[in-house]
Amino acid sequence: MYTFAAPDGTQLAYHRSADGDPLVCLPGGPMQASVYLDDLGGLSAHRALVRLDLRGTGESAAPADQATYRCDRQVGDVEALRAHLGLESIDLLGHSAGATLAILYATRYPRRVRRLALLNPSPRPAGLVITDADRREVAELRRGEDWFPEAFAAFERIWAGHATAAEWGAIAPFHYGRWDGASRAAYERGPSQTNGDAAAAYYAAGAFDPATVRAALADLDAPVLLVAGEYDVGLPPARAAEFAGLMPRAELVVAPGGGHFPWLDDPQWLVAALAAFAR
Repeated sequence: MYTFAAPDGTQLAYHRSADGDPLVCLPGGPMQASVYLDDLGGLSAHRALVRLDLRGTGESAAPADQATYRCDRQVGDVEALRAHLGLESIDLLGHSAGATLAILYATRYPRRVRRLALLNPSPRPAGLVITDADRREVAELRRGEDWFPEAFAAFERIWAGHATAAEWGAIAPFHYGRWDGASRAAYERGPSQTNGDAAAAYYAAGAFDPATVRAALADLDAPVLLVAGEYDVGLPPARAAEFAGLMPRAELVVAPGGGHFPWLDDPQWLVAALAAFAR
């Protein structure tokens, strides 16, 4: 574990897997400690992974001003990490809500991004609308699995406007390509790794303007790899294709049978895709 100072003096931590050309990794959650990314299914054999613990998560200190948990106000933390690493430009990866931060960084500092990997990105910064019909179409692909009836019934109650914490918990299997022991354990660890107050502030009003983000992405010159999952209800493949189409040098790859956490579903496929792109 290594530390550096954010622009406001908050001490932030990062974890580096090896020496060599780094791939800076931003975790999602939002505001989940980067430990959940592990080594992205074995990618550390190909690249030195630098996992940032966002402020107030993992080994990073909490800021004096909790308003700085808002995602746009953490862009400066990523820039401070780049400077700390002594790099003119970086290869940057963001997962889920962490992809929002990666996108905001790339649109503010486009010349500092050499390559950008968006792993199951949140559609929010680009203002993409994921409809209930989109999610239903993807969810229906899982109908043959034993957990499906209970989880799908919970999804239908959510779509009908009757969401409770129990319903959100019941649909957890839809976020994974395989609802097995590893996926269950990862899901159960999530709350203890997440800063709930920071998560509530991450997407606070004013964090970004989707129209402005779209315009900046249209001018982004860096190559982009957008990874989606065939079964990901967060960003179904059709909407992922729309997202990739916003960027002139973006490539979309869809993990067969993959959910929202592809390093758990098919690590070999993910490592092959990311290693080829990162080279």
